[in-house]
Amino acid sequence: NGSKELRMYINNYSIGFKMKILIACEYSGKLRDRFIKQGHEVWSCDLLEGEGEHIDRHIVGDYRDVLNWFKPDMLIGHPPCTHICVSGNAHYANTQKRLDGIAFFREMWEQDIPKICLENPVSVVSTKVTKATQYIQPWQFGHGETKNTGLWLKGLPKLKPTNIVEGREQRMHYMSPSPLRSKKRSETYDGIADAITNQWGA
Repeated sequence: NGSKELRMYINNYSIGFKMKILIACEYSGKLRDRFIKQGHEVWSCDLLEGEGEHIDRHIVGDYRDVLNWFKPDMLIGHPPCTHICVSGNAHYANTQKRLDGIAFFREMWEQDIPKICLENPVSVVSTKVTKATQYIQPWQFGHGETKNTGLWLKGLPKLKPTNIVEGREQRMHYMSPSPLRSKKRSETYDGIADAITNQWGA
């Protein structure tokens, strides 16, 4: 709630941790839980209820409200991609939803935080905000699937492949419609989550 007592508690609680990390727009807890095991102070934040082991470290709400009382060393964000991905051009080009999506991405990218990683599919923000630093595929991290994913990095090295495997299936693309489809498609692959935490959190 941003109160003086809460800020004092957070500051005292943070003593002894390696880094302060905020995982924005993520509900699954895959990155949060891995970073916590490494000894970092981590919060995840999303409009959805949290999942995973450390759900007590998940906040339902806007990440910008969290930044009012928590000042992270690293921000890993997953800005909503529906309105800004290139695959949505037929539906969202020149719409207010696209403009709002670009503005949301830009605001997250321009936060005054030393280390930032934003993750998105092939997106119009590469021309509207800044180019992606690199693109990665699940098959570079132990999953025999394709899902071209851009990483926009600030203060962080490029992610190195850890386990290149055979298989180029588009499992996510052909996933059957269901109430959980969007949630499943947005989850971070375990192999990529391992690479992120091991390479940026060690």
